[in-house]
Amino acid sequence: MSNVPGTSSAALTIGSMTVRPLDISGAFLLSSRSFTDERGAFFEVYREDLLTEVLGYAPKILQTNYSTSHSNVLRGIHGASVPPGLAKLVTCVRGLMLDFVIDIRTGSPTFGKWDMIVLNGHGASSVYVEEGLGHAFVALVDDTCVQYQLSELYRPQEVVTVHPLDPEIGLPLRLPTAPLMSDRDAAAPTLREAAELGLLPSYEACMALRATRTELTDGSGASARDASRRSAVMRARAAAHT
Repeated sequence: MSNVPGTSSAALTIGSMTVRPLDISGAFLLSSRSFTDERGAFFEVYREDLLTEVLGYAPKILQTNYSTSHSNVLRGIHGASVPPGLAKLVTCVRGLMLDFVIDIRTGSPTFGKWDMIVLNGHGASSVYVEEGLGHAFVALVDDTCVQYQLSELYRPQEVVTVHPLDPEIGLPLRLPTAPLMSDRDAAAPTLREAAELGLLPSYEACMALRATRTELTDGSGASARDASRRSAVMRARAAAHT
């Protein structure tokens, strides 16, 4: 569910995992086929080859964080300055949550728009949030546990925070009572205020960052590691269609 009109998406599958673009450019839903038997279940959470194929460059994961939240807890809207930016792979390990990706990039065609995904501990799904985008989630049950895999080491001085209850954004939280937020999130500026203060990443800077990474292709001097990754992707895609 999103508030971006006229959008469509095409999915890419390698092995048991599928990646589908969300309605906000730079955000993706990763879904995996779950294998169950009398012991329980098994599913993939992350495949670098698949995400490399859809991003056009190999993603980095330098830090993994973990949070637990009571029901009605709202975290976000959080982003980071670009450069360097901070991409996130968000996975609900236990519980149930509404996960939001918000476009906080000034100058973006979808600035101020959002997309929403329901994540749970049994859904075998994650959300990838590229640098420059905002992220928030609300826990719908107690003991909702979330894992965040980050592209850079967390640096508080580079964090961008926007008020999650900003009426101009209008996140559909679906809560019976007011959410529980941190003092920092509750005191955050609205999107309009953050833009006027020059706190937000620009769409131009985000596209420039993406371009510097996607320039490394097989025909333009890719490193041996990049070439090897792309070769592995092509082999996996071929195997998936045989």
